[in-house]
Amino acid sequence: MKLDVPAYMRGLGEAAREASRLLGRAETATKNAALLAIADGLLAERARLVAENRKDLEAGRQRGLDAALLDRLELSDARIDSMAEGLRQIAALPDPVGAISGLDYRPSGIQVGRMRVPLGVIGIIYESRPNVTADAAALCLKSGNACILRGGSEALHSNQAIARCIEQGLEQAGLPATAVQVVATTDRAAVGELLKLEEYVDVIVPRGGKGLIERVSRESRIAVIKHLDGVCHTYIDDQADIDKAVRVAFNAKTQRYGTCNTMETLLVAAGIAGRVLPQLGQLYREQGVELRGCERTREVLGDIKAAQEADWDEEYLAPILAVRVVDDLDAAMEHIRKHGSGHTDAIVTENISRARRFLREVDSSSVMVNASTRFADGFEYGLGAEIGISTNKLHARGPVGLEGLTTLKFIVLGDGHIRQ
Repeated sequence: MKLDVPAYMRGLGEAAREASRLLGRAETATKNAALLAIADGLLAERARLVAENRKDLEAGRQRGLDAALLDRLELSDARIDSMAEGLRQIAALPDPVGAISGLDYRPSGIQVGRMRVPLGVIGIIYESRPNVTADAAALCLKSGNACILRGGSEALHSNQAIARCIEQGLEQAGLPATAVQVVATTDRAAVGELLKLEEYVDVIVPRGGKGLIERVSRESRIAVIKHLDGVCHTYIDDQADIDKAVRVAFNAKTQRYGTCNTMETLLVAAGIAGRVLPQLGQLYREQGVELRGCERTREVLGDIKAAQEADWDEEYLAPILAVRVVDDLDAAMEHIRKHGSGHTDAIVTENISRARRFLREVDSSSVMVNASTRFADGFEYGLGAEIGISTNKLHARGPVGLEGLTTLKFIVLGDGHIRQ
């Protein structure tokens, strides 16, 4: 019998909304107990997780998934250990729910402040990596939110195996198993139906390729926390320390190619290009990075590919780098304004005034001075973990951790006060 996908998804939404009411008032100790129980369950069920993951890997090979996708899909012993450790780390983080800030007396005698509270129900749509199932569930649980998780069809068996561990851990701690629900159908219509559940779901978070995020942004009736592209820049100022500049720019591109915080365009001030580009060019060539440069870059580096206009807007996610020589800081910031995606941009300079201008004027979710763009990450920022990166300007921006999965409400304390 064919599954009635709209009815199935509506059932998940109803159950999640009910669970969110219970989870929103759960004590920190209870939530932490659930997280630790899930971590223990993942380790205890290691053999079953690996066996279910093998089914997904074999199906992926038969479907012709490339080596990179298969690598993301695999649940090795180390990755299972990492999932469990991630849960324990989130359990150790401060609970944002219920925190009161800014409580102050008003002239009327009342006290006005703000309290941090859960968003409610979060829908997360993601691809390939089954470890996201555990990470997302843990962050939502600790921040008091119920969640509906829709992983990629290629990871169905792995995700369902992880979901059973989560369910058991929730029940062991006395929390509703429906606080975390993993969509059990591979029917693509499930995504469309999830995006219509505005009665039950408060926020949608897409984690995946540009095509997925564009679809979610276009179709969702629910607020979306997202970023479309990671066109990240590093600008080397003419008052940069050469050694710092080489170290930062090399790491920003080559530490890892397939991440959204990898540098895709290098901007170099004309006054320093002749000294820094030959060193970087040699290092990039040794690493197998293809350079695509403007005319002034090619005059310095010689026989490299000419950059086309489209290169300045490209998120390569590959060993390819666009390089442009610019006149000065203003020209660099104008390039970023025109071609950047609002994700992460960095300046390398010893001039504090220019650094401050860059921090103030570059409109991105993370702006850095003398540091690699690869640091734009929830773990590196001390958030413990992240649900994703947001280039939104409202609610959450940058790596979204526990605090980003909550909102604020005003609270007022009085003692029989009435307005005159």
